Amino acid sequence: TREEDKNQDGKMDHLYFKLELPLQSTEHVVGVQLILVFSYQLHRMSTFVMQSMAFLQFFSPLPGSHLYVNGDLKLKQRQLLNHCGLDTRYNVSVINGTSPFASDYDLTNIIAAYQDRNVTTVLSDPNPVWMIGRAADTPFIINATIHYPVEVILYPGFWEMIKFAWIQYVSILLIFLWVFGRIKIFVFQNQVLTTTPISPVLPVSPVLTYKQHQ
Repeated sequence: TREEDKNQDGKMDHLYFKLELPLQSTEHVVGVQLILVFSYQLHRMSTFVMQSMAFLQFFSPLPGSHLYVNGDLKLKQRQLLNHCGLDTRYNVSVINGTSPFASDYDLTNIIAAYQDRNVTTVLSDPNPVWMIGRAADTPFIINATIHYPVEVILYPGFWEMIKFAWIQYVSILLIFLWVFGRIKIFVFQNQVLTTTPISPVLPVSPVLTYKQHQ
């Protein structure tokens, strides 16, 4: 198993995976269910880190000798990623290897829990090729080539950010006004502050003098 940076841009482009399963001469393989686990990271705007998976399933009425798969690992989003900061909400193992409960290793439960995420990866267009005619005492072989294609990642745009900021501002403002109003009522009703009434002093009107003309 190896990853390859084909265009030398510092980012991996392909995964070449090979698995050999030793079998007895009386054993046969008629289907495959395989989970490949990935450490997936994005660093454009926010830093997004998650443990993701690619699920492969294939069955045949005839016993096989090889299974060849060639597909793309695609990102699937149900919501926008954060525009900044570090997002590690899904940086947890797809399979809880420390759990003592058998239900945590059930394939149905693993896939159901994974699909509850808002951001996942899926194996797209695997194009499986099933080969038959395995010789005695030879292993069953799985060969997979998984491409990491260029993706369109969805981040919040300018107006989405303004809308979010406005909602946050209004929420904080309403809380502040409510708290300030309660404090003001408490202060005046309980006379917390000492007050001294002062009568207003009216300004003295200037005396106008007139000179009598003869």
